Amino acid sequence: MTPFPKEKKILIIDDERSSITYLMSLLKHDYKVIAATEGLKGLEMAAGVAGGSPPDLILLDILMQGMNGYQVCERLKSDDRTRDIPVIFVTAASDVNDETRGFELGAVDYIVKPFHPAVVKARVRTQLELKLKSDMLEQFASIDALLNIYNRRRFDEMLKIEWARAQRTGSPLSLIMIDIDHFKLYNDHFGHAGGDECLKQVATILKNCLKRPTDFIARYGGEEIVVILPETSSDGAVMIAELMCREISGERIAHPASPTAAHVTISVGTATALSGGPIESAQSLLEAADAQLYTSKNTGRNRVTVFRG
Repeated sequence: MTPFPKEKKILIIDDERSSITYLMSLLKHDYKVIAATEGLKGLEMAAGVAGGSPPDLILLDILMQGMNGYQVCERLKSDDRTRDIPVIFVTAASDVNDETRGFELGAVDYIVKPFHPAVVKARVRTQLELKLKSDMLEQFASIDALLNIYNRRRFDEMLKIEWARAQRTGSPLSLIMIDIDHFKLYNDHFGHAGGDECLKQVATILKNCLKRPTDFIARYGGEEIVVILPETSSDGAVMIAELMCREISGERIAHPASPTAAHVTISVGTATALSGGPIESAQSLLEAADAQLYTSKNTGRNRVTVFRG
């Protein structure tokens, strides 16, 4: 059996501990397996509320006390954080109406009790392989081919997701907008091929300034790059923005046509949304950071300007 590129995580949601024990013993040698014995806890684990990464697959029992499997599946598919996680229903009886309802809610398969080990393993592996292929296609569609960072489409999606998360948790959300100073003059001097190489080098340097897996960098358009910093205060965002300025300037990428310096520099704007603060939407956060970038470009460039709400 060909292993997956990384260890896959499976979440079992079932109120029968005997079923959890059996499935864990069957799958633990090939996957990381975690479990919840009731629906609400399972939803939290699926969304990574406690800080863990979300699962790659969910095995969900239908007939649970309290919130049943159908209700859990409906909640999973209505949440941006969990809607793309494949769900296999686990049921004690095979009924066409039950299966139809499950598929309508977004389940990808059924496993019927009593369990047949070979069937369970085959269906789990099939769905994980399909999920891997789907994730790879999504990744390709989300990456800027030139800069090897995320593209504008993916940025728009992530800003919406992170904004919603910040609203739920009350945590700060910071945004950094970056523009390469006098990039048109760089292109005029070195040609578009040279400009592309400069863009790639700048993107790599900026990406290396980010250390947390939750930090997100994307090409916003042309020579503009944007960074989303979840759970980051204004001071934290400024520290990263100033580091980016120093790293780009310190690389001394020749730019003889620049009126600002003999090497490539960047202008940066930052903004932070706080619970109860003046920024009340994701679009407002973006506009605030963009306005600060505009200020940086019009007050000398090669600097960071901060939104003070």
